[in-house]
Amino acid sequence: MNIKPLADRVLVVPAPAEERTIGGIIIPDTAKEKPLKGEVVAVGNGTKDEEMVVKVGDTVLYGKYAGTELELDGTKYLIMRQSDILAIVE
Repeated sequence: MNIKPLADRVLVVPAPAEERTIGGIIIPDTAKEKPLKGEVVAVGNGTKDEEMVVKVGDTVLYGKYAGTELELDGTKYLIMRQSDILAIVE
């Protein structure tokens, strides 16, 4: 199944949370911070007021509470407005 975002929305696959240990203690998944970086896998067509700047394949940084989480075929995605994206990583 393909997901095609509408208007100025972007579909992002979040980067996996980094595995950290503190003095030999492994931090459980529930305590890991949400990643703030991901790869764009689909973009909408934009609106008459906002041209789409991001494109498929871009690595982006987004805000901590940006987007809506969804899961499809075992893959987790975030769908958000282009304005929720803070920067493109080059």
